[in-house]
Amino acid sequence: MVTGTPVSPLVLTAGEPAGIGPELCLALADTEWAEKLVVVADSKMLAERAELLGLPVSFINYSGGSAAQRGALCVLNQPLINKAKCGELDTENARSLLDGIRRAVDGCRKGEFSGLVTAPLQKSVINDAGIAFTGHTEFLAELTRSRKPVMLLVADKLRVALASTHLPLRDVAGYLTTGLIADVLQIMHKDLQTKFQIANPAIIVCGLNPHAGESGHLGTEDQEVIAPAIAQCVAAGINVRGPLPADTAFTPAAGPADAILAMYHDQGLPVVKFAGFGQSVNVTLGLPIVRTSVDHGTALDIAGKGVADTGSLLAAVQLAATLAVK
Repeated sequence: MVTGTPVSPLVLTAGEPAGIGPELCLALADTEWAEKLVVVADSKMLAERAELLGLPVSFINYSGGSAAQRGALCVLNQPLINKAKCGELDTENARSLLDGIRRAVDGCRKGEFSGLVTAPLQKSVINDAGIAFTGHTEFLAELTRSRKPVMLLVADKLRVALASTHLPLRDVAGYLTTGLIADVLQIMHKDLQTKFQIANPAIIVCGLNPHAGESGHLGTEDQEVIAPAIAQCVAAGINVRGPLPADTAFTPAAGPADAILAMYHDQGLPVVKFAGFGQSVNVTLGLPIVRTSVDHGTALDIAGKGVADTGSLLAAVQLAATLAVK
């Protein structure tokens, strides 16, 4: 998958310390990627987790020019307030986790790091700490002052973007506008060209309603909101077609596509996860930095048991390295 090696290292945030993120990061020490990563985490927490799991990982303190090697991790220390316990969320540690992301993003924007990879956070504990937080995607957009971030899930050659992300289903129809959908399609087109090196990306757009509205008999949003956005983009030279019924947009009958735009979270993600769960990658488009992440959550119930699958994190690191090479 990797077509080259970024000049500067990737930065990896370890995610919720009570979850599986830290042990997934530790597992990377035994791969060829160890020497190309800087991990943002509490150094003591990582050492304790390695001891718990019986992993012979050594650690190097990051100082700007530090380099690791196989069997070791280079760590940019971001201390937690309280000692992390597997499976036990702690609101006192929430701000430290967000500060770690801020440090990682700052490093990416300054060229210190070539791209950002994130292990999963637990949104609920951050909100319980009194911090308004809807997810990594929105937080990264805020940090980079990006107008419209777009979530793209990648499973091998299947790429699925979302017009809306973490919204209750009852709010989706009211959220979608012609301007918003056109913006998302323009961002997809641009980033598929610049980051994925696809010269003329073909994009399929899913309808919102069953049968893409059945000519207005099952809802008018497909005709009145989505279709005009597609027409605007076609007029601007973007290779996009739809809206197609979502139950056929992902099938061979829909024809070839480099990416598919789904209207809401659970319209697109089940398809991606069925196609490649544990190996798919979350990419944020519309940012001035490269950012990838895993396709799963914090898995508090298996944290510290040594059974977490590293596949998605490894795929996220590999894809970030590819996207970071210009």
